[in-house]
Amino acid sequence: MVSINKSITYDLMTEFYKRRWKIEEFHKSLKNNVSLAKSQTRVQRTQRNHIFAWMYAFMKLELLKMKTHRNHFAVKSSIYAKAVKVAFQELQNLNGLQITLAR
Repeated sequence: MVSINKSITYDLMTEFYKRRWKIEEFHKSLKNNVSLAKSQTRVQRTQRNHIFAWMYAFMKLELLKMKTHRNHFAVKSSIYAKAVKVAFQELQNLNGLQITLAR
């Protein structure tokens, strides 16, 4: 690490970097996991609603992160995997229903 301030100790500089890295992780998670950057809202009300929704989603991810001791990306992947499994099961149920109705 480089600094022009020669009075800063290595430990203090490391602490600054750790705090900065947490902010970087926060922004990366917002961008990738709660689709903040993908918002196509143009009207002030829908922008506020979108911001509220991503804040809520981020807090849920944080709670799941603490509960499962996994990062946001692992939590999100787990949620998607379960959702796909449920959707596939529902599709199989619907296909079975259609076959039964066709007879």
